[in-house]
Amino acid sequence: MMIRRDFLKTSLAAGAAAGFAFPAAAQSMDRLRMFIPAAPGGGWDQTGRTIEQVMRAAGVVQNFQFENVPGAGGAVGLPRFLGMRGQGDVMMVAGMVMVGSLIANKSPVKITDATPLARLTGEFQAVVVPANSPHRDMRSLAAAVRANPGAVSWAGGSAGGTDHILVGMIGQAIGVEPRQMSYVAFAGGGPAQASLLGGQTTAGVSGYGEFAEQIKAGRLRALAISSPARQAGIDVPTLKEQGIDVELFNWRGVFGAPGINPAQRTALLGLIDRMVKSPQWREEVTKRDWTEIYQTGDDFGRYVAAEVTRIEGILKSLGLAT
Repeated sequence: MMIRRDFLKTSLAAGAAAGFAFPAAAQSMDRLRMFIPAAPGGGWDQTGRTIEQVMRAAGVVQNFQFENVPGAGGAVGLPRFLGMRGQGDVMMVAGMVMVGSLIANKSPVKITDATPLARLTGEFQAVVVPANSPHRDMRSLAAAVRANPGAVSWAGGSAGGTDHILVGMIGQAIGVEPRQMSYVAFAGGGPAQASLLGGQTTAGVSGYGEFAEQIKAGRLRALAISSPARQAGIDVPTLKEQGIDVELFNWRGVFGAPGINPAQRTALLGLIDRMVKSPQWREEVTKRDWTEIYQTGDDFGRYVAAEVTRIEGILKSLGLAT
């Protein structure tokens, strides 16, 4: 695992070495439809809205249409997206959460059924509690879990996703059977935050960026981050330094519809490349505490296939998949 600045240096160097080049004609499109297989307010929705904002500001695409189809970490939305076969003006935002959720929900469709376009960002997970919580660090929260696992409820994204995986890994690390952890799955980061702020759940897990605004406003307290070392600009201790030997890194990317032709795929890749190289994108990545891990095309396709195998193994070890 690398800290954020090392990830950034490595990914940028890899992109330069690959010498990605897209024809100018492939870098314009009148309209782009963004398909978000989650509720508004969560990480995928934030990513999609940021893509819109940056592409507009950079003059890449001006007309956008959004569709949010929440449920089961993308297992509800993915079949609908796959039904858009051959449509070259639509992109889906997804990531590690969907990989795990599809496995946990025994979905008949796979993320690899879509057309992998680009891995964009990565993010370490944060564990938070409401500001009025009695828990001020992970040692306190872990002690409560050991005493009565069912009494400590964890808010996060859909079953089998990154949030759920982290909760299971924390349970395993502190000597609690992962299946005993009281995990409450929500359709997106927005509803999960609402449950925390409303006092319906004890703790929450999601990407740090999703909680950052509420943490800065003093409504939520960050107890830990799932990185191997403290992150620059984020004053939050790691799980490891609090005696919980766990680290986890989430990623998000974009996918095209299945069955698009090479010209359509090249056009979408060109839009993404132009966006990622813009100063507006760099500004947003920095502001949102995202790590840029840009990878495109066939390389990204191989990465996604490897992730399916890796995450299935993790879920099986945690008793979250068969």
